[in-house]
Amino acid sequence: MKEEILKNKNGFIAALDQSGGSSAKTLELYGVTSAYYHNEEEMFDEIHKMRSRVIMNQAFTNEKILGVILFKRTMESKVEGLYTAEYLWEKKQIPSFLKIDLGLESASDGVQLLKEIPSLESDLEHAKTFGIVGTKMRSVIHEYNEYGIKKVIEQQFKLAKTIIAHGLIPIIEPEVSIDAENKGLIESFMKKIIINELHKMKETDLVIFKFTLPDKENFYDELARIKNVIRIVALSGGYTREVACDKLKKNKKMIASFSRALLEGLNIEQNEEEFTSTLANTIDMIYDASVKK
Repeated sequence: MKEEILKNKNGFIAALDQSGGSSAKTLELYGVTSAYYHNEEEMFDEIHKMRSRVIMNQAFTNEKILGVILFKRTMESKVEGLYTAEYLWEKKQIPSFLKIDLGLESASDGVQLLKEIPSLESDLEHAKTFGIVGTKMRSVIHEYNEYGIKKVIEQQFKLAKTIIAHGLIPIIEPEVSIDAENKGLIESFMKKIIINELHKMKETDLVIFKFTLPDKENFYDELARIKNVIRIVALSGGYTREVACDKLKKNKKMIASFSRALLEGLNIEQNEEEFTSTLANTIDMIYDASVKK
């Protein structure tokens, strides 16, 4: 049933997976400064309160949201007495993904590869006990360097095969920096390598791709026609929500998987009516950009 939702339902994937490196900035935008916490533990408590407020809100429903990406600490924390993924499925019928990467290596050959994940296999089995349906891992491409781009895609697919072997759906995310020179050339070469890798997979090996919004409209439609590909989702990548949604509307086979753009405008000082109105308007905007008429 969860797989069917992800394949066929209208909507978008909400990314609530900010980790240690981005949590402080996320909280600051929400109005929670460092005065609210004194150490990392307290910081994560604050971000879980924020995420819980979003997840529990009446505007956050499966009518327009078909999946949520979680950070490990969020997965292992509870919302109204239930583990977060359990709450999302039992209360809202929304499947959950887990961000599994441990951050990025330093830039080399124009890219940032994923850091090694020594406990990957046990992490995947652990995630399944919480009801997680899939995973996400993010690399970054900064320059047109064919050797570096090829390394990023090969690493992503190697991890994806392990994830699939554990019965989960990988979200493959080779982010192309929106500031990269020759961004269109990067995307063209990257797509060619991805198609080659997909042709090596069994048809039953299912993946989701998460891409930066491309320079050329409908650029990734070709991938959407390959049987292994459940969905193609877009990250906001530093664009404002308005710009990201405008670009997304022009890509018929892409839906959103926004993080910062989803939380934009929310503030701890808002009362429930204000918070709900802001979140509902954001969800409507992202949904409308994702579901092409």
